[in-house]
Amino acid sequence: MDATVNGHDLADGDSGDGPPARVLVAGATGYIGGRLVPELLDAGHRVRCLVRDPGRLRDQPWAARVEAAQADVTRPDTLPAAMKDVDVLYYLVHALGTGRDFEETDRRAALAVGRAAKAAGVRRIVYLGGPAPRQVPESHLSPHLRSRAEVGRILLASGVPTAQLRAAVVIGSGSASFEMLRHLTERLPVMVTPTWVRTRVQPIAVRDVLRYLLAAARLPATVSRSFDIGGPDVLTYRGMMDRYAAVARLPRRVVLPVPVLTPGLSSLWVGLVTPVPGGLARPLVESLRHEVVCREHDIARYAPDPPEGLIGFDEAVRLALQRVRDADVATHWSSASLPGAPSDPLPSDPDWSGGSLYQDRRELAVDAPPDALWRVVEGIGGRNGWYSFPLAWSLRGLLDRLFGGVGLRRGRRDPHALRVGDSLDFWRVEEVEPGRMLRLRAEMRLPGLAWLELSVSPDGPARATYRQRALFHPHGLAGHAYWWSVAPFHAVVFGGMARNIARRAKTGGAGP
Repeated sequence: MDATVNGHDLADGDSGDGPPARVLVAGATGYIGGRLVPELLDAGHRVRCLVRDPGRLRDQPWAARVEAAQADVTRPDTLPAAMKDVDVLYYLVHALGTGRDFEETDRRAALAVGRAAKAAGVRRIVYLGGPAPRQVPESHLSPHLRSRAEVGRILLASGVPTAQLRAAVVIGSGSASFEMLRHLTERLPVMVTPTWVRTRVQPIAVRDVLRYLLAAARLPATVSRSFDIGGPDVLTYRGMMDRYAAVARLPRRVVLPVPVLTPGLSSLWVGLVTPVPGGLARPLVESLRHEVVCREHDIARYAPDPPEGLIGFDEAVRLALQRVRDADVATHWSSASLPGAPSDPLPSDPDWSGGSLYQDRRELAVDAPPDALWRVVEGIGGRNGWYSFPLAWSLRGLLDRLFGGVGLRRGRRDPHALRVGDSLDFWRVEEVEPGRMLRLRAEMRLPGLAWLELSVSPDGPARATYRQRALFHPHGLAGHAYWWSVAPFHAVVFGGMARNIARRAKTGGAGP
């Protein structure tokens, strides 16, 4: 059976024909998983998505075509039901950026998943891992690459035939690697950089990653091994910046490598310049110390190269930039972050059981059609801003970045529409009821939990009521002190926001 990925023919090669597989995707809300699921569906597979919160799938364009299995890869007791009657398991989960103990989290999750897959009779595991640098002992690898290698070993030893695809830098709209490259190159015409800009790397287009992942579902049962996957170009990171600048029609960048920039300092610098927060930037930067070039191309035996060849770096950048310019970014690196622990309380709980809950409420009658007001609400953030005191928002975002938070630079995945799970500057879309309500959960560094809820109520065809709630659940004395220290500014920040949103709805559109 032949299939296509974004227009590229995919021959089965030696993988054999057969009926559509029953597929379980762990990591379907992440960057790669969110793009792989529709490709699997279009290839005729039956897809089940393993998610901690099924609500995260609700607004995906393919949600009605998949089955949701509520489970957690770190909780072995939740896995058997999710893996029942599964032929192929795609394991696209990684705890990178979740804290210093992410290696232990990855280890426990891989062990639990491998055991559950074996017990359930899963016939194939496909894992997208990291590259294996040449002549570098595993003990000398960065924690990121070391963890990826360990997960691959655990799954290969699970007793289930496993294909570990090892990729270095993935180039595609919304990928963390691409966003880091894009913002460094576009924002800094002159760069003082660490020596890792001279390290050779073999990037790969996200389209080719998806092509290989799709082919791996039909590998023969006798194949259980790792495969290096990469594009046709081997470049240094500086070379990638030069080539990016050329494709984006930017003047050639001046790059000055210096040996004194440690990975820690480099990650702070990357965190300040790009949307990638320090907690994620550091492991990515540390990994760039190692040369990552494919040692083999054996995957071509099962997924032959297209007649026109693999997608080169320049073409991958062009395609990604076109997606960004067209506001057609299907998934984003920040999609993988979760909006809080499952046990976190919600401001919608009928009986607040989480202790104190501070609120700032605003309500305005708006002489504008309800749909016009909703367009402004749904278009908030990103380039449109937050409709009040821009300097205060910018300073809060900068302060968050300095303390290792996400800051305001993540922007929006789509300039007009929001869906549950989207990142929105330093917020996360927790709930959206089109035309009626948008609730955001804060992801900035705070001594507590915070939400911003915006709602629209029709009062006729040309009039609506706008309601706005800022809520804060403090953690300890520091949380209470924080709320009262910023309370004097609420009239300016939140009051101004409500007035300006109402004013913008009257004039039409969703802009600053």
